[in-house]
Amino acid sequence: MQLSHRKDLMTLLHLAWPIMMEEALSAVVQYIDAAMVGRLGALASAAVGLTSTVTWLVNAPLWALGTGVLAVISREYGAGNLENAHQASVQSLWLSVFSGAVLTLITVLISPVLPVWMGAEPSVCAPASLYFRIICLPLVARSMIIVLGSTLRSVHDTRTPMQVSILVNILNIVMNFLLIFPSRTLSLSGHEFPVPGMGLGVTGAAIATNLSFTAGGFLMLAALWHNPLTTPSGMSIRPNFRIIRQCIRITLPAAFTRIISCLGHVVFSAQVTHLGTQALAAHSLALTAEEGFYIPGYGLQAAVSTLSGNAAGSGDSKALQRICRSGLSLSTGIMCLTGSILFFIPHHMMQLFTADPGVIADGASVLKIVALSEPFFGAALILEGLFDGIGDTKTPLRYSLISMWAVRIALTQICLSIFHLYLDAVWICMILGNVTYLLLLSLTYRHGRWRGFIG
Repeated sequence: MQLSHRKDLMTLLHLAWPIMMEEALSAVVQYIDAAMVGRLGALASAAVGLTSTVTWLVNAPLWALGTGVLAVISREYGAGNLENAHQASVQSLWLSVFSGAVLTLITVLISPVLPVWMGAEPSVCAPASLYFRIICLPLVARSMIIVLGSTLRSVHDTRTPMQVSILVNILNIVMNFLLIFPSRTLSLSGHEFPVPGMGLGVTGAAIATNLSFTAGGFLMLAALWHNPLTTPSGMSIRPNFRIIRQCIRITLPAAFTRIISCLGHVVFSAQVTHLGTQALAAHSLALTAEEGFYIPGYGLQAAVSTLSGNAAGSGDSKALQRICRSGLSLSTGIMCLTGSILFFIPHHMMQLFTADPGVIADGASVLKIVALSEPFFGAALILEGLFDGIGDTKTPLRYSLISMWAVRIALTQICLSIFHLYLDAVWICMILGNVTYLLLLSLTYRHGRWRGFIG
């Protein structure tokens, strides 16, 4: 048993580390984005932060589609049906292009009125609207990055998506450097170097994101073509509606789960906007700062989803239980460590993104609070990944609805409207929602509902 547990740990780490690296680099880029925009002032941070939660909402159907594709392909792969897995891989291309095109149309249409809907101050509305419209134009490319990346991970290729992510994020950093600030002179070791720049501010950050995602979409498409297990070369590329329906059946509950969660984040941020621009900036930057500390949980979640799908396809319930135990022990252990680090350096984290003392103080306060909940969030990610991997996406849907709307949003409204509390109380409500989600998933797993999805 000990040898099996050790083998499962090593397999999880082997699959998870490229995803962790990918997430880590993405978080670093988020930090750099926030830091560069933060140097433009609280107004710029608020403009970008206001639409960040809506961007999560826009990405939600794409991540859900990635979940459906991964569940279908990894199950066939685990059962040894490589031909079926290959056919499903080809269909993921159709799904990514169609979903990205639909979302592009929707987001471009709503971009002029979105900040108004969220209750932003008039000075924030115009830059926030333009920023959102620009970053949503390449949604077909972003869809290919997410969905085709899941396709590659489902056949145990986690390194290629990582490599694409590295290139995309490096491009984003370079373009940010050139587009956000005007031309200036940098001093290094006593030498001065002229640096070109466009001085476009928030708009420049949006254009950099647009160009990097566009490049990433083409790179991920090339990666899909290069992998012999997923390449459309030599395969029929006509839509296979049997496989598409199978993917959609799993995707829909996962999509609703993510939409419910992300829409909750949108409402959550809209609630925070009523506390003023300083609170909104602190809230947005603290969310960005926290992202880097739950990277291990997301990396292990993706690995657990893949291996759970393999175990479900092969009908091995004991392997599934071992994967769950291994994933929980790794995720909670690592996120205890990351949570401890965040607890002791919250001011330093906020100072990376802004020089505004009020924003730093508010953000550091909520980061110290949320640091205590990191292990619980990590455990919830593993259980969610297990249910998604075996194709039971309805269970996370139900519990997401309860934890987000009946706990987080409702309690936040009570704290703000009745007791007139500030940002700390809002983040405590967020933590209570996450803990509720973990408890509900844990109870369902212990009751053995997942056994009906094996074999």
